[in-house]
Amino acid sequence: MPPFNIFQRVSQAPTNPKTATKTKQFDVAALYQGPLSTEAARDPEDQPLDEKLRQAYFWIVNNAIISPHYDIEYNDGPPQTYTVGDSKRTLTLPSAQSYSSFILLPLLTFITRKKCLFVGGPGRGKTASAVLMGVLAGATVQDVRRAMQHGHPQMSIADLLGNPLPADLINAQNMEDIRISWRKWLSMRVKIVDEYNRIPTRTQSALLTVMGDNYAELLGHIYECPESAWYLTANDEQGGGTYQVIDALKDRIDVTVQALAFNPHFLNNLLLRIEEDIRPEQVVPQEIIFSNEQIDRAAAAIRQIEVPEAVRRRIEFFVSQFELCETAGAQFEYMTKDTARLSGVDWNQIVVADNGRDRLKDLGCQTRNGISVRTLISLLQFSKALAYFRGSGAVDLEDVRQILPFVLIGKLQPDLEAPFFSLPENAAYRVDRLSWLRRLFDLANDEFNRLDLDREDPVRDLSAEFEKGLNNLSERETRARLSKIERLIADRARGRKLYGHLYDDLLKLKYLHQRYTNYLHWLRSQ
Repeated sequence: MPPFNIFQRVSQAPTNPKTATKTKQFDVAALYQGPLSTEAARDPEDQPLDEKLRQAYFWIVNNAIISPHYDIEYNDGPPQTYTVGDSKRTLTLPSAQSYSSFILLPLLTFITRKKCLFVGGPGRGKTASAVLMGVLAGATVQDVRRAMQHGHPQMSIADLLGNPLPADLINAQNMEDIRISWRKWLSMRVKIVDEYNRIPTRTQSALLTVMGDNYAELLGHIYECPESAWYLTANDEQGGGTYQVIDALKDRIDVTVQALAFNPHFLNNLLLRIEEDIRPEQVVPQEIIFSNEQIDRAAAAIRQIEVPEAVRRRIEFFVSQFELCETAGAQFEYMTKDTARLSGVDWNQIVVADNGRDRLKDLGCQTRNGISVRTLISLLQFSKALAYFRGSGAVDLEDVRQILPFVLIGKLQPDLEAPFFSLPENAAYRVDRLSWLRRLFDLANDEFNRLDLDREDPVRDLSAEFEKGLNNLSERETRARLSKIERLIADRARGRKLYGHLYDDLLKLKYLHQRYTNYLHWLRSQ
């Protein structure tokens, strides 16, 4: 059998972890032996799209990208753990099917047509992974590579978007007569920008329009781009490129994936590719290539994945920890870190003035900013996508916990001068931001459980009561609800330090009070 068939064969065994079928794990020997086959290949059209997505993942992890780092861990029972080294770090052996973020996150970006940033040193497979995603969308390797945008310090808007036709520039009587030769990459379903932090600031603004609004504009002409998955690469996410990346462009990125170090135990894998002159992106099996219609159907199915109330409320509680900055505003609504940022006042001065809370206990003291709406949308979308990939109809809390660090890294900025980071046991979190973000989520869940908010939460109950609607609500009942809100606010404000979740509770109660007040005025007018 020719060696390339080893790379092109896809396992016919079901991959869904909820079935009794044995799942396929990373095994370099499979490159030589090939996966198990059945007597007759399945019809790809009969295959559920979530199963096809999993087949794509396992083909990539077994044959294409060498990434034996199973850092997205799931358990269906107590895992085996080992304490290793002077630093007493924990090595965990997950008890359920787990995944490599370097492969799974780009694949979820592909199926949801979102935006992924690869970060890591040169030669770690960032560009190769992005090219592979383009091939999964049905493009040839040559087309994907030719359409790739390579960031460089002289990159102009014309280099990025296109040029007006020279003859039209000479003969045109008005701007509408000038035709534009648009760059081919604008029409691609997978768009790749290599070393995006080497692009000049002015050109970054043009890229922002394409990424954010899905169109390109040149000399008054508009090119509407199709829905696409985006992959950007950078050697240093912290600004080590030629140009500082503008904040608005960073904010458009949905997930950030780190390319981890190569494990030399897999050197034989590289040797086989050299000896047989094989490049994985050139031998992608037809069975795992997605049509545009399939991607659209999968994306629609992902949107229908349920986020249970219990999971949503824990996300709400986590997010509420970070925006409050009590000394930033005189009016209650303006007591936020964004107000402090816009003022231009030195951050350290604001921190020194904010001395009323337990800065070690308060999770909000660990960050310099809050979480934006766009970031929240990305978190929900990728949590749904991960649940879909795992064959579940609803998002589990563990799905959120696993996906959250990759969405928030680069978005939620740590305050390294906070007391939390000065503790010896937390020193590693100063460097390992992904683990820090997951730890933040765990701490927020612990606090949620301590407050017993699943069982008793008056703000939740008042909100649920309001959501039933105001139709036929009497003036007497409206006044009773207003009084109930006022008593709860008085109770929450009495002798308590102000923390982020309490601040958001009070704002929600003020909102409910205002809605009932407006309704009461309307009743009187009748």
